[in-house]
Order: sequence, then C-alpha cells, then structure tokens
Amino acid sequence: MSLGFIMLVHTALDRAAQVARHWATRDCPIVIHVDQRVSRRDNRKFAESLADLDNIVFCRRRRCEWGTWSLVGATQDAAEMLLENFPEVRHIYNASGSCLPLRPVEDLKDYLQQRPRTDFIESVTTEEVPWTVGGLDSERFSLRFPFSWKRHRFLFDRYVEIQRRLKVKRKMPENAVPHLGSQWWCLTRQTLSAILEDPKRKQHDRFFKRVWIPDEAYFQTLARLYSTDVESRSLTLSKFDFQGKPHIFYDDHLQLLHRSDCFVARKIWPNANRLYDTFLSGDRTSMASAEPSPEKIDRVFTQAIERRTRGRTGLTMQSRFPRDGWENGKTGSPYSVFEGFNCLFTDFEPWLARRTGARVHGNLYDPRRAMFAGGEKNYYGSLSGNAMLRDYDPKAFLTNFLWSTRGERQCFQFGPNDKQAITWFVATDNNAQVNVISGAWALTLFHSNKNFSTIRKEAARLQKIEMKHLDILRSPYTKARVRIWTLADFLEDPMHHFQVILDEIGPRSNRRLTEVPTMVDLKGFGRFLQNLKNQGMKPVLMGDFPVTPNSDIQKPDPQKPYLVR
Repeated sequence: MSLGFIMLVHTALDRAAQVARHWATRDCPIVIHVDQRVSRRDNRKFAESLADLDNIVFCRRRRCEWGTWSLVGATQDAAEMLLENFPEVRHIYNASGSCLPLRPVEDLKDYLQQRPRTDFIESVTTEEVPWTVGGLDSERFSLRFPFSWKRHRFLFDRYVEIQRRLKVKRKMPENAVPHLGSQWWCLTRQTLSAILEDPKRKQHDRFFKRVWIPDEAYFQTLARLYSTDVESRSLTLSKFDFQGKPHIFYDDHLQLLHRSDCFVARKIWPNANRLYDTFLSGDRTSMASAEPSPEKIDRVFTQAIERRTRGRTGLTMQSRFPRDGWENGKTGSPYSVFEGFNCLFTDFEPWLARRTGARVHGNLYDPRRAMFAGGEKNYYGSLSGNAMLRDYDPKAFLTNFLWSTRGERQCFQFGPNDKQAITWFVATDNNAQVNVISGAWALTLFHSNKNFSTIRKEAARLQKIEMKHLDILRSPYTKARVRIWTLADFLEDPMHHFQVILDEIGPRSNRRLTEVPTMVDLKGFGRFLQNLKNQGMKPVLMGDFPVTPNSDIQKPDPQKPYLVR
C-alpha cells in the first residue's frame, strides 16, 4: 500500500464510482469528496455502490465553486483523512471524478517506487507562466478576490479596478514565492503532511483564501517550501484550449491517449464507453519502462486549437463572421482579375483559357448578372448568377465562388461599369492578382453607336470611377499583386506584358509566348480621344496616346553627314 488517491467528485457519479473501484481493488486507498451541490439522494446511492470496499472513505462535504478557496479546503479535508487513516501510503495522488487511468496501477506504483522522495506537481513562477487567461498573473497574489468570478463578475471586476487605482499590494507569507500550476498533483506523505501540519498554516490559509484560483497556487507555492525534490510536472494528462477551458476526451481519442504514455487523463466525457471499457479492463499490457510523454500529442492539440481559432483558409467561421480582419485568409485559393483586357482584345477569354488551362469568366460583377464561363446561369456550389442575390453580399459571393472552385485557377473580368463593392476586398486579399489596363474602357465607347454628347458624359463617369478604383489599388494597405498599365504603355510591348502575367498564373508549358489575342481596331482612336478633349472631357488614364497612328506620322529626315575641314 504505497499509493493513495484523493477524488473530488461533483458530477457523473457512476463513472467516478467505476474508476474508484478500479483503484481500490488494486490496493489503493481512496478518500472521496462529494460536492455539497450533489443531492443527498444521489450521494447516498453513490456511497452505497462503494460500501463493499473498506479502503474507500468519504470526507465531509463542502460546496465547491471554480476559482474559490472551497476546492483547496475540500482537498485539505480529504488529504488529512487519507494521511490519518492510511499510514502506509507514501504518495498521495490528487484526481477528479472525471479522471481515467490510462495505464495499469502497477506501472504507476513502480514508477513512484523508483522515486520515493519526488513530488510531482507543476510549480512555476508567475513570470514563467504563458498560459494564464484573464490578464491576472502576479496580481492573483497581490490583490484580494472576495467575489466569485463566475457569479459576481461585475463586483469582481470593479473591486479589481478599485484596488489597482489604490495601488493595493498584499504581502506574501514569509519565505513564500508565488508559484502556479495544475491542481492535479502527486505529493509525498512527507511534503503533504508538512504543508498541512505547518504551525503557520492559519496564516497561509488566510492569505490564499483571497488569492484568485487558489487551487492552482496553494500547494504549488507551499510545496516549494518543504519538498526536497520537486518534479515540476503533473502525471495527469490535461489539455486546455486558448480560453483556458479543458479539452474533453471522447471515444475517438483512444489511440491518442494510448500514445501519450501518461498514467491518468482528464477530462473524460461520461458517455465515452469505449474509453472506460478499454482502460478499466484488467487485461492491459504493462508499460513499466515508458516515461509519460504528453508532448507526443501536443502537435495534435496545437493543430486543433489553430483550426478552432483560425479556421480554414478562405472559409469564414460563424464565430468570427462579424469581425473584419479575423478571417484566416479572405479567400480559399489564388485568382486573377483582368481589367480592360476584354475591351482591348476581342477573343481574350478563350485565348487565356487555352494558354493557361484556367477557368476564365466574364464580368462577375456585371450589373445585369454574373457572367460565368460558358454562359452558365449557376455555378459550382449552387452559386446563382442572379444580380440581386450576388449584390446582397458581394464579398461572400466571391468568397463562396473561390471556395467552391478550389484546385482550379479562376480568372474573371472587372471594370468601371461593374459593381464596385468588392474593390477594397480584392485589394487587401493576398490571393488576388490584379492586372489593369487603365482607360481601355474608352475603346468600347469608341466602337459604340451613340451620340458623342452621350459618349462624353459616359466617359467622364467611367474615368471618375476608375480613378477612385486605381487609388485603392495603389493604397499602402493593398496586399494583392497589382500591375497597372496605361493603354498606351501596354500597347508598346503587349507580348512581354502577357508573358509576365502568364508566368505568374502558371502556364501549361515553359514555351515563350508567340501570339497574343486579336486586338480591336484602333484606327481613329487617337482622334476620338482628342475630340473628347476638345469638348471639355480630358481623358487622362489612357496614357500618351498619339492623335495620328505611328505609321502615318511623318518622321524627320535624318541629318546629312558633313565634313569638317
């Protein structure tokens, strides 16, 4: 009889009785504390289910609440009873009713037998604790906390605020250095009895009754005063999420728990029948030489926390939906936006699809409807091209569109005639590649059969929209890969500009570009721009476009050589 257990029970009494019987029948005495909030009827049935085991006793009940002294008091009562009734016990293991042994009890006894004077308790100073949640670390000890954090949150926060303003600072007990750690420890009889029998215990208890979450500080601090060999770790596997809440283990965590090689795990779902049946069976293989290694499964928990807090790239979680900037990437895959290309080239979309293998769409934000590739009215993910549905939430439309088409590069057209609601969204998206030929929309007006006065007004409107759009794309907050050419600049060397674009998209082959799509007729376009100027509308986004085509411009005669005598 070298190992005894303290069990703090408040729920799932049937499972607690199952685990207690497992330990007690293997010569491990147990003292059980049942929360006073458990009804008398349930407590009586629980005690009767274990009445046939003479090495299980029950201590007086307290009403326990998270973060209060009641948990420490219950542990003290159970520990005193265990030390008094079972003098042969050398190590005392503190556990809860939701704990489950993962390895045979004999393994734990052998492990402790080889370390007879070692105390296993997580005990680190406040400066070394990275996991405190709530903004209180050293203040847990320097301030007073008479109000419950859960039941009287308003009073809790106001009293903390008042103490901070008054610069209240409590004095630690003599020689004590604040330490924090898990409340699930395994202490030697010598250390535990020294803590409970210390002449200054009343002073210690008085101080820690006003510490916040004292069950994570009382034994962790005082063990440092009396222990000769502290192993600052818990033998109980317990994992916490980013909010400080414990992870719950279910049946599908069976292999994960096996791999940890830990002796005890917390917190187990009461209905995890497979876990209880597996680990409480008497035919498990001993792993006496295995060292508990919770770090073996840390990677899995890290990934789980990351998935919970960040989600999948491009898929907005419900918990973060209203909070702009909390998404893990705005969209699910890279995509390309082309502005002005379908105005300059008559067959740009089919040409680009052939060259890259990407899915090339028309103007997805056309006021009439979303112009999906192939003229489809609906697209992957049951995404409707209806303009009213799209414009209800333009950002969500693009997000869903790219999420449903992951694995295939998507390209679409955009221009000043389109709905502009997604401009900032695209500009700040890392996945976006935006290519702009500014002023190319004037070619559509040039080839239209409208009155010139109407064209002039429309040109002024579109230029104003595109100028605002380009200002956003040039903003220091822009994260997209943006290329902007004026119409004149692009026409100087279209082959080179296309090659740069296609190389980034990822062409099917490494061959150099040998053709470009068919260009619209530009004859007379320079004169058209001059006419706009003459009528008071100054086109500035097209670049230095000549009034007379280059082929018609008369070049000056070269200078004749002359001889200097």
